[in-house]
Formats: sequence, structure tokens, C-alpha cells
Amino acid sequence: MNFSAYRNWRPTPLMLASILLTMAAPLALIIRPDSWPWVLAIVVADNLVLTFAGLWPRCSWAGSNWTSLPPSSAERGEIAITIDDGPDPDVTPAVLDILERYGAKATFFCIAEKAQRYPGLCRDIVNRGHRIENHSMHHRFHLPFQLLGGWFSELNAAQNALTEISGSRPAFFRPPAGLRNPLLDPVLSRLDLQLASWTRRGFDTVEQDANRVLAKLLEGLRAGDILLLHDGNAARSRRGMPVILDVLPPLLDAIAAANLRAVTLREALVHAR
Repeated sequence: MNFSAYRNWRPTPLMLASILLTMAAPLALIIRPDSWPWVLAIVVADNLVLTFAGLWPRCSWAGSNWTSLPPSSAERGEIAITIDDGPDPDVTPAVLDILERYGAKATFFCIAEKAQRYPGLCRDIVNRGHRIENHSMHHRFHLPFQLLGGWFSELNAAQNALTEISGSRPAFFRPPAGLRNPLLDPVLSRLDLQLASWTRRGFDTVEQDANRVLAKLLEGLRAGDILLLHDGNAARSRRGMPVILDVLPPLLDAIAAANLRAVTLREALVHAR
């Protein structure tokens, strides 16, 4: 393991405290062997906190995490629509047509092995003014159990594949279901990736009622929000249609009525610097 590759990583206060605690625990046992119940309890509590930080998708305790756009984007009346788990040849083209009809831009968090299967569809996403970002190579739900090497291998493979296909290196990463562990943050630092979660989601991979999905997305909608939808693994409505196709038009109507503008995460990042 080449730990020097992670020298630019700056741990959060929680991570720094956890590292120091892990180093201090053996020393405490050497000095006071009878203190082991307290040491054990503290170490267990520390690990529970770290586990929670990884399994709560919108948590920033273990590293920087975009749960909303930067303040400058909110001031400009911008929001972000993010679309996960594609590309899907049965859904993504229709999504692109709807977005084009409304003049809206979106960020597609693509699974790299799917992108390799449908490179032309990925190029169409980019050519129509949207951005492709990293949603892992294989979309495996055991990623939260990976060590540094496992995280790096998965993300780096996806970075290389998506860069080759789209012509632009991803700047953001979203783990499958938003699940991770504290070892992800050093890897993101090494690959110059920003973790992105969401402000609200519609659960459109399981919810078949487009009105319910829409209601979840619109509740408290305001500038700076990051919304999550799916073109891949999309639930089907009672009509057999991918729910996202029924949700997008009224969602985009509501965004326009609120005088908001849908932009890509990359655009928000560039203008925030």
C-alpha cells in the first residue's frame, strides 16, 4: 500500500479524534491494564459513530459531502437534478428528450460498466449539455466494507472508464445508495473527487406512484437543492412506464414556476471557485 499517495488528505475533526484514540488505546492498556473495560467501551463507541457516519448518506462527519449546492448557486436561484444508475437504453433517451424540451441540465451519475456497454448513449448525454459523474465501476453494495485498496480500485477504474467514454474526467462521486465508510474520504482526496449526496430524493426505484415521488421532491423545494432521481433501476408505474418519465415534466414545470434553474453539479462547482 502506497500511503504516500494519500499525503494530501486532511481528516475531519471526527476522523482525527478517532485516529488519535486508536493510537492511544494500546498505550492506555499498557499504563493501566485494569482500565480495559473503559478502553473497550470507548473504542466500541468510536466505531459505532464512524459506522453511523458512513451509513447516513447525508452525513459530513467523515469528510466533505455536498448535500446542497454552494451558497453562490443558491443566490443565483440554481438547483441540481441528479440522475443515478444509468445509462439505460430504454429510459435515458426519453429523459434526455424531456430535459431538452425544458432547457434543463442534469448530472448523470453513471455506473461505469454500464457506460462501457452503451458508450454512444453516454456521448449523447454529454453532447446535449449534461455531465457524467462517477457512480462506481460495478455498483456493488458491499463497498462500505472495503479498505483503502478496494475503494481506490473501484473508483479509479470508474474514473478511467468514464473519462475515456465521455471525454471529461468526473469531478464528483456518489456511492451506491450513498453508503460508504470513513476510508472513502482519503481515496476521494487522492482522486480529486468531491462526494455528493442530495437534499431530497423521491425513492423512485421502489415507489410506483409518480405523484408521491413528485411530492417528496417538491416538499420545501428551494434554491440550492440537489434532487435525486433514477434512469437506471427505475420503478415502473401501473402503466408500465419508468416513474422518472412521469415525474420529470411536472417537476420541471414546478422548478420554472419557482423561478429556479436546473444546472449541473460541475457548473455549480466551477462558479463556486
